[in-house]
Amino acid sequence: MKAIVTIMLKNGVLDPQGKAIGHALNNLGFAQVGEVRMGKIIELELAETDAGKARADTEEMARKLLANTVIESFKVEIAG
Repeated sequence: MKAIVTIMLKNGVLDPQGKAIGHALNNLGFAQVGEVRMGKIIELELAETDAGKARADTEEMARKLLANTVIESFKVEIAG
C-alpha cells in the first residue's frame, strides 16, 4: 500500500522559496503567476493491508517526523 504525504507551510508563514520561484517565473515572462507556495511530497510504501491503519500510522509518522507541525500542515492520501 502506498501513502502520500503532502506538506505545506501554514498560512501566514513566510515562504522565501515560494517568493523566489514566483519572482523567477515573472522574470521569465510568466506575468500571470501570482503568489507561489513551495511544499514537499513524500511517498511511502507500506507493508499494511488495512487502509485505516495505514492512514493512522502515516499521520503519526507525519506528526512525529515528516512535518514540523509548528509551521507546516500536512495531508495524507492512501493508495491501494
